[in-house]
Amino acid sequence: MSVATPHAAVAAVWRVESAKIVAGVARLVRDIGLAEELAQDALVAALEHWPRGGVPDNPGAWLMTTAKHRALDHLRHLQMQARKHEEIGADLEARQALVVPDFVDSLDARRADHIGDDLLRLIFCACHPVLGTEARLALTLKLLGGLSTAEIARAFLVPEPTVAQRIVRAKRTLAAAQVPFELPPPAELQARLGSVLEVIYLIFNEGYTATSGSDWLRPALCDDALRLGRVLAGLAPDASEVHGLLALMQLQASRNAARLDAQGQPVLLLEQQRARWDQALIGRGLEALARAEALGGAALPYALQAAIAACHARAARAEDTDWARIAALYGTLAQVAPSPVVELNRAVAVGMAHGPAAGLALVDALGDPPALRPYHWLPAVRGDLLLRLGRHDAARAAFEAAARLARNGPERALLERRAREAAEAGTAR
Repeated sequence: MSVATPHAAVAAVWRVESAKIVAGVARLVRDIGLAEELAQDALVAALEHWPRGGVPDNPGAWLMTTAKHRALDHLRHLQMQARKHEEIGADLEARQALVVPDFVDSLDARRADHIGDDLLRLIFCACHPVLGTEARLALTLKLLGGLSTAEIARAFLVPEPTVAQRIVRAKRTLAAAQVPFELPPPAELQARLGSVLEVIYLIFNEGYTATSGSDWLRPALCDDALRLGRVLAGLAPDASEVHGLLALMQLQASRNAARLDAQGQPVLLLEQQRARWDQALIGRGLEALARAEALGGAALPYALQAAIAACHARAARAEDTDWARIAALYGTLAQVAPSPVVELNRAVAVGMAHGPAAGLALVDALGDPPALRPYHWLPAVRGDLLLRLGRHDAARAAFEAAARLARNGPERALLERRAREAAEAGTAR
Protein backbone atom coordinates (compact mmCIF):
# COMPACT_ATOMS: atom_id res chain seq x y z
CA MET A 1 0.00 0.00 0.00
CA SER A 2 1.21 3.51 -0.76
CA VAL A 3 0.94 4.85 2.78
CA ALA A 4 3.74 6.13 5.01
CA THR A 5 3.23 4.03 8.16
CA PRO A 6 1.17 1.06 9.40
CA HIS A 7 -0.95 3.52 11.42
CA ALA A 8 -1.64 5.50 8.26
CA ALA A 9 -2.52 2.22 6.52
CA VAL A 10 -5.03 1.39 9.25
CA ALA A 11 -6.67 4.81 8.90
CA ALA A 12 -6.81 4.61 5.11
CA VAL A 13 -8.24 1.09 5.01
CA TRP A 14 -10.73 1.77 7.77
CA ARG A 15 -12.12 4.80 5.92
CA VAL A 16 -12.82 2.64 2.87
CA GLU A 17 -13.77 -0.67 4.46
CA SER A 18 -15.52 0.21 7.73
CA ALA A 19 -19.05 0.14 6.31
CA LYS A 20 -18.57 -3.31 4.78
CA ILE A 21 -17.05 -4.62 8.02
CA VAL A 22 -19.89 -3.31 10.19
CA ALA A 23 -22.46 -4.68 7.75
CA GLY A 24 -20.76 -8.08 7.58
CA VAL A 25 -20.60 -8.35 11.36
CA ALA A 26 -24.17 -7.09 11.78
CA ARG A 27 -25.37 -10.04 9.68
CA LEU A 28 -23.86 -12.32 12.32
CA VAL A 29 -24.81 -10.55 15.55
CA ARG A 30 -28.05 -8.85 14.36
CA ASP A 31 -27.24 -5.70 16.34
CA ILE A 32 -25.85 -2.60 14.65
CA GLY A 33 -24.42 -1.06 17.83
CA LEU A 34 -22.68 -4.29 18.80
CA ALA A 35 -21.45 -4.77 15.21
CA GLU A 36 -19.81 -1.35 15.28
CA GLU A 37 -18.12 -2.14 18.62
CA LEU A 38 -16.75 -5.44 17.30
CA ALA A 39 -15.54 -3.73 14.12
CA GLN A 40 -13.77 -1.17 16.31
CA ASP A 41 -12.14 -4.07 18.19
CA ALA A 42 -10.70 -5.25 14.86
CA LEU A 43 -9.43 -1.73 14.24
CA VAL A 44 -7.66 -1.74 17.62
CA ALA A 45 -6.17 -5.15 16.79
CA ALA A 46 -4.80 -3.78 13.54
CA LEU A 47 -3.23 -0.84 15.37
CA GLU A 48 -1.53 -3.36 17.66
CA HIS A 49 -0.39 -5.95 15.10
CA TRP A 50 0.38 -4.10 11.88
CA PRO A 51 3.25 -1.96 13.27
CA ARG A 52 4.96 -5.18 14.42
CA GLY A 53 4.10 -7.63 11.65
CA GLY A 54 3.62 -5.25 8.72
CA VAL A 55 0.54 -4.34 6.70
CA PRO A 56 -1.13 -7.52 5.32
CA ASP A 57 -1.47 -8.02 1.57
CA ASN A 58 -5.26 -7.66 1.82
CA PRO A 59 -5.83 -5.35 4.80
CA GLY A 60 -9.57 -5.06 4.24
CA ALA A 61 -9.98 -8.83 4.37
CA TRP A 62 -7.77 -8.96 7.50
CA LEU A 63 -10.04 -6.47 9.27
CA MET A 64 -13.19 -8.27 8.16
CA THR A 65 -11.88 -11.66 9.27
CA THR A 66 -10.74 -10.29 12.63
CA ALA A 67 -14.07 -8.55 13.23
CA LYS A 68 -16.01 -11.71 12.35
CA HIS A 69 -13.83 -13.76 14.69
CA ARG A 70 -14.67 -11.28 17.43
CA ALA A 71 -18.35 -11.68 16.55
CA LEU A 72 -18.15 -15.47 16.65
CA ASP A 73 -16.35 -15.33 19.99
CA HIS A 74 -19.12 -13.11 21.32
CA LEU A 75 -21.82 -15.49 20.08
CA ARG A 76 -20.01 -18.48 21.52
CA HIS A 77 -19.88 -16.72 24.86
CA LEU A 78 -23.62 -16.22 24.69
CA GLN A 79 -24.04 -19.89 23.81
CA MET A 80 -22.11 -20.98 26.86
CA GLN A 81 -24.21 -18.73 29.04
CA ALA A 82 -27.38 -20.21 27.57
CA ARG A 83 -26.05 -23.80 27.84
CA LYS A 84 -26.96 -24.53 24.25
CA HIS A 85 -23.53 -25.34 22.93
CA GLU A 86 -24.40 -27.92 20.29
CA GLU A 87 -27.44 -26.22 18.76
CA ILE A 88 -25.96 -22.76 18.49
CA GLY A 89 -22.53 -24.16 17.56
CA ALA A 90 -24.09 -25.75 14.49
CA ASP A 91 -25.81 -22.45 13.71
CA LEU A 92 -22.49 -20.62 14.02
CA GLU A 93 -20.83 -22.99 11.60
CA ALA A 94 -23.65 -22.45 9.14
CA ARG A 95 -23.35 -18.68 9.47
CA GLN A 96 -19.57 -18.78 9.13
CA ALA A 97 -19.87 -20.85 5.95
CA LEU A 98 -22.40 -18.51 4.38
CA VAL A 99 -20.96 -16.68 1.37
CA VAL A 100 -22.69 -13.45 0.51
CA PRO A 101 -22.23 -12.28 -3.10
CA ASP A 102 -20.90 -8.77 -3.66
CA PHE A 103 -23.47 -8.02 -6.33
CA VAL A 104 -26.91 -9.25 -7.27
CA ASP A 105 -27.86 -8.56 -10.87
CA SER A 106 -31.61 -9.13 -10.59
CA LEU A 107 -34.22 -10.34 -8.16
CA ASP A 108 -37.97 -10.38 -7.68
CA ALA A 109 -40.26 -9.73 -4.74
CA ARG A 110 -40.25 -13.38 -3.73
CA ARG A 111 -36.46 -13.27 -3.27
CA ALA A 112 -36.37 -9.81 -1.71
CA ASP A 113 -35.52 -11.14 1.75
CA HIS A 114 -32.56 -13.09 0.30
CA ILE A 115 -30.97 -10.25 -1.60
CA GLY A 116 -27.56 -11.11 -0.19
CA ASP A 117 -26.18 -7.59 0.17
CA ASP A 118 -25.10 -6.71 3.69
CA LEU A 119 -24.67 -3.00 2.97
CA LEU A 120 -28.20 -2.70 1.64
CA ARG A 121 -29.55 -4.64 4.63
CA LEU A 122 -27.67 -2.24 6.89
CA ILE A 123 -29.21 0.79 5.18
CA PHE A 124 -32.74 -0.57 5.44
CA CYS A 125 -32.16 -1.49 9.06
CA ALA A 126 -30.83 1.97 9.90
CA CYS A 127 -33.76 3.54 8.01
CA HIS A 128 -36.37 1.65 10.04
CA PRO A 129 -39.50 3.72 10.86
CA VAL A 130 -38.79 3.30 14.57
CA LEU A 131 -36.20 6.06 14.06
CA GLY A 132 -36.90 9.64 13.12
CA THR A 133 -35.64 10.99 9.80
CA GLU A 134 -32.72 12.93 11.31
CA ALA A 135 -31.59 9.91 13.34
CA ARG A 136 -31.78 7.65 10.28
CA LEU A 137 -29.63 9.95 8.18
CA ALA A 138 -27.06 10.58 10.92
CA LEU A 139 -26.68 6.88 11.70
CA THR A 140 -26.36 5.73 8.11
CA LEU A 141 -23.91 8.48 7.20
CA LYS A 142 -21.77 7.46 10.17
CA LEU A 143 -21.91 3.74 9.41
CA LEU A 144 -21.98 3.69 5.61
CA GLY A 145 -20.65 7.06 4.53
CA GLY A 146 -17.63 6.92 6.80
CA LEU A 147 -18.29 10.51 7.86
CA SER A 148 -17.10 11.74 11.21
CA THR A 149 -19.55 13.20 13.70
CA ALA A 150 -18.15 16.64 12.90
CA GLU A 151 -18.70 16.17 9.16
CA ILE A 152 -22.29 15.05 9.71
CA ALA A 153 -22.89 18.03 11.99
CA ARG A 154 -21.70 20.38 9.23
CA ALA A 155 -23.97 18.64 6.71
CA PHE A 156 -27.01 19.14 8.95
CA LEU A 157 -25.91 22.55 10.27
CA VAL A 158 -26.33 21.46 13.88
CA PRO A 159 -23.90 21.23 16.84
CA GLU A 160 -21.62 18.19 16.93
CA PRO A 161 -22.93 16.95 20.34
CA THR A 162 -26.44 16.90 18.88
CA VAL A 163 -25.35 14.54 16.12
CA ALA A 164 -23.45 12.34 18.56
CA GLN A 165 -26.55 12.02 20.73
CA ARG A 166 -28.70 11.15 17.72
CA ILE A 167 -26.35 8.36 16.70
CA VAL A 168 -26.12 6.85 20.18
CA ARG A 169 -29.89 7.01 20.70
CA ALA A 170 -30.56 5.56 17.25
CA LYS A 171 -28.42 2.48 17.96
CA ARG A 172 -30.09 2.00 21.35
CA THR A 173 -33.53 2.35 19.82
CA LEU A 174 -32.83 -0.24 17.14
CA ALA A 175 -31.48 -2.65 19.74
CA ALA A 176 -34.41 -2.12 22.10
CA ALA A 177 -36.92 -2.60 19.28
CA GLN A 178 -35.05 -5.74 18.14
CA VAL A 179 -35.15 -4.53 14.54
CA PRO A 180 -34.20 -7.52 12.35
CA PHE A 181 -31.17 -7.26 10.10
CA GLU A 182 -33.08 -7.95 6.90
CA LEU A 183 -34.87 -6.27 4.04
CA PRO A 184 -38.45 -5.16 4.73
CA PRO A 185 -41.34 -7.14 3.28
CA PRO A 186 -42.77 -5.72 0.03
CA ALA A 187 -45.68 -4.11 1.89
CA GLU A 188 -43.24 -1.96 3.93
CA LEU A 189 -40.68 -1.31 1.22
CA GLN A 190 -42.23 1.86 -0.22
CA ALA A 191 -42.51 3.56 3.16
CA ARG A 192 -38.76 3.24 3.74
CA LEU A 193 -37.59 3.75 0.18
CA GLY A 194 -37.37 7.54 0.34
CA SER A 195 -34.97 7.51 3.29
CA VAL A 196 -32.86 4.79 1.69
CA LEU A 197 -32.57 6.74 -1.56
CA GLU A 198 -31.57 9.88 0.33
CA VAL A 199 -28.88 8.01 2.22
CA ILE A 200 -27.48 6.35 -0.90
CA TYR A 201 -27.25 9.72 -2.64
CA LEU A 202 -25.58 11.32 0.39
CA ILE A 203 -23.01 8.50 0.35
CA PHE A 204 -22.45 9.07 -3.37
CA ASN A 205 -22.05 12.81 -2.86
CA GLU A 206 -19.47 12.30 -0.13
CA GLY A 207 -17.53 10.18 -2.61
CA TYR A 208 -18.07 12.60 -5.49
CA THR A 209 -16.89 15.65 -3.51
CA ALA A 210 -15.57 14.92 -0.03
CA THR A 211 -16.73 17.38 2.61
CA SER A 212 -13.28 17.55 4.20
CA GLY A 213 -9.83 16.05 4.15
CA SER A 214 -7.03 15.94 1.61
CA ASP A 215 -8.90 14.04 -1.14
CA TRP A 216 -11.44 15.69 -3.40
CA LEU A 217 -12.81 12.33 -4.59
CA ARG A 218 -13.49 9.15 -2.64
CA PRO A 219 -14.16 6.72 -5.50
CA ALA A 220 -14.88 3.75 -3.24
CA LEU A 221 -17.93 5.54 -1.81
CA CYS A 222 -19.16 6.37 -5.32
CA ASP A 223 -18.77 2.71 -6.29
CA ASP A 224 -20.64 1.53 -3.18
CA ALA A 225 -23.52 3.94 -3.86
CA LEU A 226 -23.71 2.89 -7.52
CA ARG A 227 -23.76 -0.78 -6.61
CA LEU A 228 -26.46 -0.23 -4.00
CA GLY A 229 -28.48 1.79 -6.49
CA ARG A 230 -28.31 -1.04 -9.04
CA VAL A 231 -29.33 -3.63 -6.46
CA LEU A 232 -32.18 -1.40 -5.31
CA ALA A 233 -33.35 -0.97 -8.92
CA GLY A 234 -33.65 -4.74 -9.07
CA LEU A 235 -35.51 -4.81 -5.77
CA ALA A 236 -37.98 -2.09 -6.80
CA PRO A 237 -38.06 -2.23 -10.63
CA ASP A 238 -41.20 -0.11 -10.93
CA ALA A 239 -40.12 2.72 -8.61
CA SER A 240 -39.32 5.63 -10.89
CA GLU A 241 -37.26 7.55 -8.34
CA VAL A 242 -34.92 4.58 -7.87
CA HIS A 243 -34.12 4.69 -11.59
CA GLY A 244 -33.93 8.48 -11.43
CA LEU A 245 -31.32 8.32 -8.68
CA LEU A 246 -29.38 5.59 -10.46
CA ALA A 247 -29.39 7.69 -13.63
CA LEU A 248 -28.15 10.74 -11.74
CA MET A 249 -25.32 8.88 -10.02
CA GLN A 250 -24.17 7.14 -13.21
CA LEU A 251 -24.17 10.36 -15.23
CA GLN A 252 -22.24 12.24 -12.56
CA ALA A 253 -19.79 9.39 -11.95
CA SER A 254 -19.05 9.25 -15.69
CA ARG A 255 -16.99 12.45 -15.25
CA ASN A 256 -14.77 11.22 -12.41
CA ALA A 257 -11.70 10.41 -14.52
CA ALA A 258 -11.69 13.98 -15.87
CA ARG A 259 -12.28 15.74 -12.55
CA LEU A 260 -8.65 15.68 -11.44
CA ASP A 261 -5.58 16.83 -13.36
CA ALA A 262 -2.21 15.06 -13.49
CA GLN A 263 -1.24 16.64 -10.16
CA GLY A 264 -4.47 15.49 -8.50
CA GLN A 265 -6.01 18.96 -8.45
CA PRO A 266 -9.72 19.56 -9.17
CA VAL A 267 -10.79 20.39 -12.72
CA LEU A 268 -14.06 22.30 -13.03
CA LEU A 269 -16.82 20.99 -15.30
CA LEU A 270 -16.36 23.45 -18.14
CA GLU A 271 -12.61 22.79 -18.26
CA GLN A 272 -12.75 18.99 -18.27
CA GLN A 273 -11.53 16.86 -21.18
CA ARG A 274 -14.82 15.28 -22.20
CA ALA A 275 -13.06 12.54 -24.12
CA ARG A 276 -12.15 11.15 -20.69
CA TRP A 277 -15.80 10.86 -19.64
CA ASP A 278 -16.95 7.24 -19.30
CA GLN A 279 -19.26 6.66 -22.26
CA ALA A 280 -20.47 3.31 -20.93
CA LEU A 281 -21.64 4.95 -17.69
CA ILE A 282 -23.26 7.75 -19.69
CA GLY A 283 -25.14 5.17 -21.76
CA ARG A 284 -26.36 3.35 -18.66
CA GLY A 285 -27.32 6.64 -17.05
CA LEU A 286 -29.37 7.72 -20.05
CA GLU A 287 -31.10 4.33 -20.11
CA ALA A 288 -31.98 4.64 -16.42
CA LEU A 289 -33.28 8.16 -17.00
CA ALA A 290 -35.48 6.94 -19.86
CA ARG A 291 -36.78 4.20 -17.54
CA ALA A 292 -37.59 6.72 -14.81
CA GLU A 293 -39.42 8.94 -17.28
CA ALA A 294 -41.33 6.00 -18.76
CA LEU A 295 -42.51 5.14 -15.23
CA GLY A 296 -43.95 8.64 -14.84
CA GLY A 297 -41.17 10.13 -12.76
CA ALA A 298 -39.87 12.82 -15.12
CA ALA A 299 -40.93 15.63 -12.77
CA LEU A 300 -39.58 14.02 -9.58
CA PRO A 301 -36.40 15.40 -7.96
CA TYR A 302 -33.83 12.73 -8.83
CA ALA A 303 -35.00 12.42 -12.43
CA LEU A 304 -34.93 16.21 -12.84
CA GLN A 305 -31.35 16.31 -11.58
CA ALA A 306 -30.48 13.41 -13.86
CA ALA A 307 -31.99 15.30 -16.80
CA ILE A 308 -29.70 18.22 -15.94
CA ALA A 309 -26.70 15.90 -15.84
CA ALA A 310 -27.82 14.45 -19.18
CA CYS A 311 -27.62 17.91 -20.77
CA HIS A 312 -23.93 18.00 -19.88
CA ALA A 313 -23.37 14.38 -20.97
CA ARG A 314 -24.90 14.99 -24.40
CA ALA A 315 -22.75 18.06 -25.09
CA ALA A 316 -19.57 17.05 -26.94
CA ARG A 317 -18.01 20.41 -26.02
CA ALA A 318 -18.63 22.74 -23.11
CA GLU A 319 -19.88 25.45 -25.49
CA ASP A 320 -22.52 23.04 -26.84
CA THR A 321 -24.25 22.76 -23.45
CA ASP A 322 -27.96 23.61 -23.52
CA TRP A 323 -27.87 26.04 -20.60
CA ALA A 324 -31.37 27.36 -21.33
CA ARG A 325 -32.81 23.88 -20.81
CA ILE A 326 -30.71 23.40 -17.68
CA ALA A 327 -32.03 26.68 -16.27
CA ALA A 328 -35.59 25.59 -17.05
CA LEU A 329 -35.04 22.22 -15.38
CA TYR A 330 -33.68 23.94 -12.27
CA GLY A 331 -36.76 26.15 -12.29
CA THR A 332 -38.95 23.04 -12.21
CA LEU A 333 -36.78 21.46 -9.53
CA ALA A 334 -37.11 24.61 -7.42
CA GLN A 335 -40.89 24.13 -7.48
CA VAL A 336 -40.79 20.39 -6.73
CA ALA A 337 -38.00 20.44 -4.12
CA PRO A 338 -37.33 24.06 -3.17
CA SER A 339 -34.06 24.86 -1.43
CA PRO A 340 -31.47 27.65 -1.44
CA VAL A 341 -28.92 25.28 -3.02
CA VAL A 342 -31.26 24.60 -5.95
CA GLU A 343 -31.77 28.34 -6.40
CA LEU A 344 -28.02 28.87 -6.36
CA ASN A 345 -27.55 26.26 -9.06
CA ARG A 346 -30.34 27.86 -11.07
CA ALA A 347 -28.48 31.16 -10.81
CA VAL A 348 -25.39 29.50 -12.29
CA ALA A 349 -27.41 28.11 -15.20
CA VAL A 350 -29.17 31.42 -15.81
CA GLY A 351 -25.79 33.17 -15.74
CA MET A 352 -24.53 30.81 -18.43
CA ALA A 353 -27.68 31.04 -20.54
CA HIS A 354 -28.49 34.74 -20.24
CA GLY A 355 -25.30 36.39 -19.03
CA PRO A 356 -23.53 36.91 -15.69
CA ALA A 357 -25.61 39.95 -14.74
CA ALA A 358 -28.80 37.87 -14.82
CA GLY A 359 -27.15 35.16 -12.73
CA LEU A 360 -25.79 37.65 -10.20
CA ALA A 361 -29.24 39.19 -9.78
CA LEU A 362 -30.58 35.77 -8.74
CA VAL A 363 -27.70 35.24 -6.33
CA ASP A 364 -28.32 38.67 -4.78
CA ALA A 365 -32.02 37.81 -4.48
CA LEU A 366 -31.09 34.83 -2.33
CA GLY A 367 -29.91 37.19 0.39
CA ASP A 368 -28.21 35.47 3.30
CA PRO A 369 -30.19 32.30 4.08
CA PRO A 370 -28.90 30.48 7.19
CA ALA A 371 -28.59 27.21 5.23
CA LEU A 372 -26.01 28.78 2.90
CA ARG A 373 -23.87 30.64 5.43
CA PRO A 374 -21.34 27.78 5.79
CA TYR A 375 -21.72 26.80 2.11
CA HIS A 376 -18.54 27.83 0.32
CA TRP A 377 -20.09 27.57 -3.13
CA LEU A 378 -22.30 30.63 -2.49
CA PRO A 379 -19.36 33.11 -2.47
CA ALA A 380 -17.61 30.94 -5.10
CA VAL A 381 -20.53 31.34 -7.51
CA ARG A 382 -20.71 35.04 -6.74
CA GLY A 383 -16.98 35.31 -7.42
CA ASP A 384 -17.28 33.59 -10.79
CA LEU A 385 -20.13 35.87 -11.89
CA LEU A 386 -18.31 38.98 -10.69
CA LEU A 387 -15.16 37.91 -12.52
CA ARG A 388 -17.08 37.47 -15.77
CA LEU A 389 -18.51 40.98 -15.27
CA GLY A 390 -14.98 42.40 -14.94
CA ARG A 391 -15.40 43.29 -11.25
CA HIS A 392 -12.05 41.80 -10.31
CA ASP A 393 -11.58 43.17 -6.78
CA ALA A 394 -15.03 42.01 -5.70
CA ALA A 395 -14.43 38.63 -7.35
CA ARG A 396 -11.13 38.20 -5.50
CA ALA A 397 -12.80 38.97 -2.17
CA ALA A 398 -15.59 36.49 -2.91
CA PHE A 399 -13.17 33.70 -3.80
CA GLU A 400 -11.13 34.40 -0.67
CA ALA A 401 -14.30 34.17 1.44
CA ALA A 402 -15.17 30.88 -0.24
CA ALA A 403 -11.70 29.49 0.43
CA ARG A 404 -12.01 30.32 4.12
CA LEU A 405 -15.24 28.31 4.30
CA ALA A 406 -13.99 25.28 2.35
CA ARG A 407 -13.19 22.23 4.50
CA ASN A 408 -11.73 20.15 1.70
CA GLY A 409 -8.07 20.79 0.94
CA PRO A 410 -8.12 20.57 -2.87
CA GLU A 411 -11.27 22.74 -3.05
CA ARG A 412 -9.66 25.34 -0.83
CA ALA A 413 -6.57 25.36 -3.06
CA LEU A 414 -8.76 25.75 -6.16
CA LEU A 415 -10.61 28.73 -4.67
CA GLU A 416 -7.36 30.36 -3.54
CA ARG A 417 -6.01 29.97 -7.07
CA ARG A 418 -9.11 31.61 -8.50
CA ALA A 419 -8.70 34.49 -6.05
CA ARG A 420 -5.12 34.99 -7.31
CA GLU A 421 -6.30 34.86 -10.91
CA ALA A 422 -8.94 37.51 -10.20
CA ALA A 423 -6.31 39.71 -8.58
CA GLU A 424 -3.93 39.26 -11.52
CA ALA A 425 -6.72 40.06 -13.98
CA GLY A 426 -7.43 43.25 -12.08
CA THR A 427 -3.78 44.26 -12.10
CA ALA A 428 -3.50 43.61 -15.83
CA ARG A 429 -6.28 46.02 -16.71
